Amino acid sequence: MRYHYEKPAIYLSMYGNTYTCDHPVYDKCTLYKIGDKGLAVIQQRFDEDLKSTWWSEIDPWLTDVLYLHPKFKEFFEKRADECENGLYPTVTIRQIMWALKLKPIPKARWETCFDRKNI
Repeated sequence: MRYHYEKPAIYLSMYGNTYTCDHPVYDKCTLYKIGDKGLAVIQQRFDEDLKSTWWSEIDPWLTDVLYLHPKFKEFFEKRADECENGLYPTVTIRQIMWALKLKPIPKARWETCFDRKNI
């Protein structure tokens, strides 16, 4: 039995676009957009040489898994909103996977989390 979501050998990335913005936490995210509403999803990265982390778009093999999940539309309706000053409401990959009750991706020691619902 798998306890974590594992990268599939074959995948497509048809849903979600990489969105560049001027957010205080990140520069790039994966944006899911339905009509005028959008929801940005971010994932934390780690640079082994510099020993630093940053937030960016999610792995392409996760984009369709999230969007095609039966509970995604419900989650999207609760959290998504229209663009304000070039920014959309944001969630982390862990927040959305937890809400959709998906197996999480393995957590690394260096990962941090947000204490609040809104990022």
